[in-house]
Amino acid sequence: MNRKSWAPAYIALGLVWGCSFIFIKLGLEFLTPNGVAFARCALGAMALLIITRVRKISLPRQRSVWLKLWVVALLLNVIPGVAFAYAEVRVSSILAGIINAATPLMTLIVILIAFREERPKLYQLVGLGIGAVGVLTVLGIWKGIGHNSTVGIIALLVAVSCYGVAFPFARKYVSPLGMKSEALATAQVTSAAITLLPFYLIDGIAKDEYRPGPVLAMLALGILGTGYAYIWNFSIISLAGSSIASTVTYMATIVAVFVGWIFLGESISWNQPLGGFLVLIGAAASQGRFTRKRG
Repeated sequence: MNRKSWAPAYIALGLVWGCSFIFIKLGLEFLTPNGVAFARCALGAMALLIITRVRKISLPRQRSVWLKLWVVALLLNVIPGVAFAYAEVRVSSILAGIINAATPLMTLIVILIAFREERPKLYQLVGLGIGAVGVLTVLGIWKGIGHNSTVGIIALLVAVSCYGVAFPFARKYVSPLGMKSEALATAQVTSAAITLLPFYLIDGIAKDEYRPGPVLAMLALGILGTGYAYIWNFSIISLAGSSIASTVTYMATIVAVFVGWIFLGESISWNQPLGGFLVLIGAAASQGRFTRKRG
């Protein structure tokens, strides 16, 4: 396999998902959390609908398929979309990006509890332990939760927990359908946009002030981060495998930290990068990256 065939998509995906947290923060200048969640899904859905139309890919027709994708949309787009935006009203984009890195760990916990098909391995338990210490370090638990908002932290953990349920649910109930990934992603994000529309109409606009920066941030978050990113992700999985594709979370976390620090001037305490490093090590360990033999 030619590395260059998937490397550009990998870099683009890491940058876009890493910048998503600053995009959310900027979008909150004129949108409410409901508004940010809806706008990103609506823009993402439009981008994906155009892609499927151009590529002449048909959307699912069975109600049962749409129901499964709606559940995935709730877990992957609707609840986390509102929760992340709600949290970023109260915490920094850097903290949100670091906590998001715990997604692989939360996914493993859900698999071990609800989708378990075999007993947990030692390296998985070790990885979870390291990751848990990392999250507590990020929060500065020895100071309570430091200067962070308790409600904001809870919102972040709710979002990551939803991600943890979404991935194994999708693997078990959606992947076996054997449909084109573009069709599934389009139906999923469209379902999310439709679900969020009433909330946007009730409470979507925070301020009737549309500066170019925040508007462009929302366009990027929706079209790239919630729309075309799915195409990049599926492309990486196809060309490089799910193991390599999953490591984009690590790159996104690093990008989130530096972008929040450089462009928003957010402060970084010593425990946040240290805790983030432990979270990433824990995620890698839980995936068996330090136990595989070189071949």
